Amino acid sequence: MLTGNILTTQGWILGCLTVRDGRIAHLDGVPVDPQTNQEPYILPGFIDLHVHGGGGADVMEGAAAVLTMARLHARHGTTGLLATTMTAPRPELETVLAELARAAQSRPGGSARLLGVHLEGPYLNPAKLGAQPDAAKTAALEEVLHFLSLAPVRVVTLAPEVAGHAPIIEALAARGIRVQIGHTLGSYEDGVAALRCGASGFTHLFNAMSGLHHREPGMVGAALAHAEFAELIPDLLHVHPGAIRAALRAIPKLYCVTDATAATGMPDGAYRLGSQHVHKCLGAVRLADGTLAGSILTMDQALRNLVELGLPLADVSARLSRHAADYLGLMQRGRIEADAYADLVVFDRDIKLQEVYVEGESIEVLP
Repeated sequence: MLTGNILTTQGWILGCLTVRDGRIAHLDGVPVDPQTNQEPYILPGFIDLHVHGGGGADVMEGAAAVLTMARLHARHGTTGLLATTMTAPRPELETVLAELARAAQSRPGGSARLLGVHLEGPYLNPAKLGAQPDAAKTAALEEVLHFLSLAPVRVVTLAPEVAGHAPIIEALAARGIRVQIGHTLGSYEDGVAALRCGASGFTHLFNAMSGLHHREPGMVGAALAHAEFAELIPDLLHVHPGAIRAALRAIPKLYCVTDATAATGMPDGAYRLGSQHVHKCLGAVRLADGTLAGSILTMDQALRNLVELGLPLADVSARLSRHAADYLGLMQRGRIEADAYADLVVFDRDIKLQEVYVEGESIEVLP
């Protein structure tokens, strides 16, 4: 049994919940303002839809690396995640996707649930790669469907302005795949057209996309004007706090991701990001030329960052859990209600993570 200030789908209650067979069996309490007592905060576990690595392990290394990554992030409150690939030649992606399919079949103890795969590339604009390897290509439906047959791909990032990508967006959306706009030099008009074709989100909003100008709104302008969902990296390095505030006001279900790399949870030094060599130093991960290359963010730190910006804890929780679950159609995750998965995080009054539960299993929290 857990007791405290519980953030349910109806709001805060002061009460208790019990878990049976990995799900919330009973939930009871009275409405409360959580600022009126010293009880801990009990929130839905975090859901991260953009994770490249952690604990020294990189997704492109295969199933064993994904398990290492999933265990590291679970100890920071992430209860479900998408393993996110890097741009690579077809044979390498085939191998990795087959490994990820095996990894998604079960949840080993001590780890976050692998909810599927985020295919970030190779269908990007080669002039806006960011830290992606120089192996971008135009999508062909046969190849994309082949990749989908190999693993439970839930999200695909592509550049919509690339010739031939509009029908790919339509085909993927028709199959229930979430298509995100990213690594793009597309215009505002390209973004609006992609949304009309079935694109549903934006990959690491503001980063690796054409920016907002009052006469050329760019892809950022399309997101701010029209998006219901978009992902954002709140490490306070990738996006200025002022830009975060603008996005929060404009996009109803903006949700947060880490874009974490193998360097997450590790000391400064050299690491792998797909085929790229990156270096962690001074709280950032960069290529040799200084380009930001993913992050070392964890979701518990993302929560603290947003709270420090002045967001209410309930709103922050939704952007770290429920909105991402809703985006994938996972209506029994990312929320605290009867019969939902017992994916839970417990924070003390100083917003320090105290306990994590993944499908009812207690996970050791990192000190």
